[in-house]
Amino acid sequence: MAQTPLMQQYRDVKARHESAIVFFRMGEFYEMFYDDAELASRLLGLTLTSRNNGGAADVPLAGVPVKAAGEYVRRLVERGYRVAICEQVEDPKLAKGVVRREVVETISPGAALADDLLQGGRNNFVCATYRDGAMTGIAAADISTGELRLHLCAPGDAAAVLGRLAPRELLVMRAAGDGTAAPSPGPEGENALVTEREPWEFDEAMARDALAEQFGVLSLDGLGVGPADGPAICAAGALLRYLRELQPGGVRLAHPVVERPGGVMPLDEMTRRNLELVDSLRGGDTDGTLASVLDQTKTPMGTRLLRQWLLAPLTDRAAIEARLDAVEALAANALARDALIAALDGVRDVERLATKAALGRSTPRDLGALGQSLAQLPAVHEATARVGTAGVLADVLARWDSCNALAARITSTLVERPPVAIGDEATIAPGADGELDELRELRDGGRDAIARIESEERARTGIGSLKVGFNRVFGYYIEVTRANLHLVPDDYQRRQTLTNGERFVTPALKTYEERVLSAAEQIEKRERALFEALRGAAGAEATRLLRTAQAVAMLDVLGGLAETAVRENYVRPHVHDGFGLSITAGRHPVVERMMPRDKFIPNDVVLTEDARVVILTGPNMAGKSTILRQVGLIVLMAQMGSFVPARAAAVGIADRVFTRVGASDNLVRGQSTFMVEMAETSAILHGATARSLVLLDEIGRGTSTYDGVSIAWAVTEHLHNAVRCKTIFATHYHELTQLADELVALRNYNVGVREAGDQVLFLHRLQPGGADRSYGIEVGRLAGLPEPVLARARAVLKLLEGEQLVPGLRGTPPAAPARREPAGQLGLFAAEPHPVVARLRAVEADTLTPLQALSLLSELSRDARGE
Repeated sequence: MAQTPLMQQYRDVKARHESAIVFFRMGEFYEMFYDDAELASRLLGLTLTSRNNGGAADVPLAGVPVKAAGEYVRRLVERGYRVAICEQVEDPKLAKGVVRREVVETISPGAALADDLLQGGRNNFVCATYRDGAMTGIAAADISTGELRLHLCAPGDAAAVLGRLAPRELLVMRAAGDGTAAPSPGPEGENALVTEREPWEFDEAMARDALAEQFGVLSLDGLGVGPADGPAICAAGALLRYLRELQPGGVRLAHPVVERPGGVMPLDEMTRRNLELVDSLRGGDTDGTLASVLDQTKTPMGTRLLRQWLLAPLTDRAAIEARLDAVEALAANALARDALIAALDGVRDVERLATKAALGRSTPRDLGALGQSLAQLPAVHEATARVGTAGVLADVLARWDSCNALAARITSTLVERPPVAIGDEATIAPGADGELDELRELRDGGRDAIARIESEERARTGIGSLKVGFNRVFGYYIEVTRANLHLVPDDYQRRQTLTNGERFVTPALKTYEERVLSAAEQIEKRERALFEALRGAAGAEATRLLRTAQAVAMLDVLGGLAETAVRENYVRPHVHDGFGLSITAGRHPVVERMMPRDKFIPNDVVLTEDARVVILTGPNMAGKSTILRQVGLIVLMAQMGSFVPARAAAVGIADRVFTRVGASDNLVRGQSTFMVEMAETSAILHGATARSLVLLDEIGRGTSTYDGVSIAWAVTEHLHNAVRCKTIFATHYHELTQLADELVALRNYNVGVREAGDQVLFLHRLQPGGADRSYGIEVGRLAGLPEPVLARARAVLKLLEGEQLVPGLRGTPPAAPARREPAGQLGLFAAEPHPVVARLRAVEADTLTPLQALSLLSELSRDARGE
């Protein structure tokens, strides 16, 4: 089929960007053709048209204005599509034939720079993974902040790292050509756009060369990357190649941060979700999360760093103490802390602003925000210096750089409130450039002359309503109403006829117009040159700016943690390398914020090697789950370097915190509620070590009572005998309390209640011993169940308790007795008692002879066995 040169050019571009929707620049529009046009018309609500481009059939076409393209790109990227921006890269007036066009960037979910595609408080990572034997390498880049992270993961930790990074895009190696599928990213990558890359792109030698070229070094040793980091290097090589495809002009990345096993606690999906660290179980926002309590940050960089700290608690005591020392110093110096917070309040997103400048993407407003932020840094430094050099503050102050020269240049060059684009309003401040000031004087003088012309012409013609105006089509003009047309002089030249009058020009007016317009064009040209020089100077300092931004982010997080500690009455935890965990008057940091301070009941928790497992029983709504979660949160807060909600806390550093709280089915993965519960429990039993903290809230509720009790019993024994870790197990299986007689390091606790007639008062107080009732019917009453239902429930409960249909367990759990019901479920709503029980009730034991008693016992035994 014949093709015009233009469509052949489009086809060549599309062939190189098959996975993207191509925005093809044609004048003031971006056009889309063929499948791209049809897809965009459906997704964006665009009108689908067609045009004949010299072929046998019309070509589907859809377009958007260049000035409005940002909104359409955002909508496509948010739906998970890539958009390739193909620009005209030569002046159409100078083109010989078809205007040359090139793709200048490809915008994707994980590679975006526009503010409306980014969340200020979250990184926008694109990740690549590579597995080599037992170790997995993960490379993560955020091109909006210039961050590059290399993670070397131990077996089973890769999913936790990906969950922490929450990438928008994930690169995986394409499977070998044997028909097998590509590796699945797993549940942690479900929300990411997954892209398969060729195996050769993960070659380690090529990856080392790519990293060395990116950072201008001969050896990776200077970047802190060693020979043992091979899997992470391979992932980084594929990632860099992908980013260069998306950004042909290059990407600006800071030196990589390398994370190896051992320094950071991996947090799996269950723990992040159950403890609501950064995302609420209700979805949608951070309300009700630990982040919402601790986040007193003033800058976007600080918010992002706090999120990283929350999701990556430390396991090295010295590093934890260094953070705690800094928080303690800031908490103790209220005046300096207030000054620091006030100074930080004026600092914008220096990381992203610096990266934009380095990539030549800054607008005048962006650069103005950068300058104003840098101008705040001396006050930030002064407030920090007043606090001292405790902990990590010493390193921050030692590396501090306020970038004073750059700040002064930006603030003195730009107007106080720069516009979004050059030409909209003045960008360069008066006095910053002599040539520009002369052009402005000429322009403004020309405008004064126009005003004089208007006055003179009114006097000369006698037309009091005569006006001198301007529009972009006709330039300057003299407007005369129809009633005064008879007074128009002969030298007036008609330019435009209106409904109520006419517009004219004169030779003098044209002369002044040429002078003014020429000056205006020169002003815009000069402003653009000055701005681009300033942006280039800021971009050249990107490395310094990114280091400064990291220091500011750390001060922001530390200041916020100190402010929260003082405001919420937190204490510094004693962190140690031993086994024990001791919390005195511990509180749930989120729940206590939702009620008056004196209403929350604090509780003590102590776990030692000799009492490392707690079976926690108690009624529904008594607060068992709250206690479990607050223990987990206090440990994580301590290990991230925060003060904790308690009167005192001594925390033995945990290598992992595991939680299993509640359960729901996962229909997408084809898993029932009970299957999800068992999978989570299995992950805990396989991953926990003696240094772990395990928090379990019910196991086995999704199956029969016998099966559930048996599984819960066996899990508890395994954690006590084999794993030997700190464990709190909240349960309604009161049979488990009997384990205290068999397991030496197991203790029973319950959450107390007080009965007053038919009412139950929940005390929310943790106390030794097991509970004997769950008060589920009382909770049902509080929830508003109809009274007939409650009455029937009480009758059934009395029946079940009287028949003792659920046997107690002591020592090794006995096998369940044979039952007539094949499913093995309890007959909860049976009106008649078991036949054996009915016969026993009818027996008059005093009238039986010994022989009759033995005969009856034999018959009952056969009946019980179902014979």
